[in-house]
Amino acid sequence: MLLERLFDTDLAQASYLIASTDAGRAVVVDPRRDVQDYLDLAAKHGLRITDVTETHIHADYLSGTRELAAATGATIHVSGHGGTDWSYGYDAHVLHDGDEIVLGEVRLRALFTPGHTPEHLSYLITDGGVTDEPGYLLSGDFVFAGDLGRPDLLDEVAGGEDTREDSARAMFASLRDRFVTLPDHLLVFPGHGAGSACGKSLGAVPSTTVGYEKRFAWWAPLVAGDDEDAFVDRLLHGQPEAHAYFARMKRQNRDGPAVRGPAAPPAQLDPAAAAERLADGRAVLLDTRGLEDVRRGAVAGALTVPAATNRSTYAAWSYDPERESTPLILLARDAAQAEELRDNLLRVGIDTVDGYITSVEGLASFVPGTVAPADLAAHEHDLVLDVRGREEHASGAVPGSQQLHGGRALWELSALPAGGRIVVYCQSGLRAGVVSSALRRAGYDITELEGSYAGWAQWAGAGR
Repeated sequence: MLLERLFDTDLAQASYLIASTDAGRAVVVDPRRDVQDYLDLAAKHGLRITDVTETHIHADYLSGTRELAAATGATIHVSGHGGTDWSYGYDAHVLHDGDEIVLGEVRLRALFTPGHTPEHLSYLITDGGVTDEPGYLLSGDFVFAGDLGRPDLLDEVAGGEDTREDSARAMFASLRDRFVTLPDHLLVFPGHGAGSACGKSLGAVPSTTVGYEKRFAWWAPLVAGDDEDAFVDRLLHGQPEAHAYFARMKRQNRDGPAVRGPAAPPAQLDPAAAAERLADGRAVLLDTRGLEDVRRGAVAGALTVPAATNRSTYAAWSYDPERESTPLILLARDAAQAEELRDNLLRVGIDTVDGYITSVEGLASFVPGTVAPADLAAHEHDLVLDVRGREEHASGAVPGSQQLHGGRALWELSALPAGGRIVVYCQSGLRAGVVSSALRRAGYDITELEGSYAGWAQWAGAGR
């Protein structure tokens, strides 16, 4: 048996290739939409990808299940649970609790584990060449290392009403009746790691065991003591706001993402022609420079998405392909980075990349407005906007500021003063820079707080 983990550090998302090397067959679980890595891995080991599946209808990225099946001819397997609202809307082989995907001597058995979502499946893996008992569990967004999948997304982004408590109780039942009854030695491979928005405090280790989680996870004593109410309270408390783009991911993944087919690498564009298109609004620059460079000279109308971290997420905060189709031009140092950035965008359903340029030289630019903490009170403004999360804001904020999570700002413009002057901050300035560029492009008069909240707190703590 072969089990390979493919991890996207940008979204903290894991997918898996499991194979019978004797039969030469492989299944991919929870694939991303850019599928070349799976094809390359299968070719490296002399395998055919004959099956593809996913643990649930994802919210944080666009599934590559249909894309990979189209590329390989693989059979698609999806959960048959979930009820009317959360059943898959495209043709696939439907799995119910106990059903198996068989790859020669290797078997994946579906284990119905609702809670994070109503249709969620985990997969017990048995290497029949060694034993008739399962040795591994792909837990998807059910059990993470040290944490659990959040049960509130249907309410947060998918139009549900008061479903979170029922989902939390379903999670409790899945732990009590399914997870803790499994052998302690089972290796658990989750669908996300630290940095994912699918839970509160995910561990950074790539795997865990059933026994370890039963002994050390925060939820373990509550399940062992059958304290369901306390479990529900603890699980629901402090969940971060879900990014608004999750709603689009949920719908598209349920109904079936469009199959793109093989994508050519982004083309390097003529600088003069690109500058002309950017100047007249026929394209938008995705400015991937660091914030210090952007603040010395921002490109007019550009979206700030620094290449260093969270590029998929920040791009999805800033550009909604359901509302517009203006092509994106990427700022990249070379062809390899341009292709990597393009793939980051594909993972969140942004397909409108026309090419890339390697420099901002010659593009219309400006110096973004900033205000020092000491000058904020005298600075003319209509709103001080905190784009951190609720918990961050509650733990300390600029007096009089209004909190609106950066991942929801473009979807909740009615909360902002139309035509008003807005001062934006986060903790360190990164999220504020991303959101500020998107709000400027939406027509708002934006000033950024120098040093963001960390700078303001330092100034306030120094006695002003």
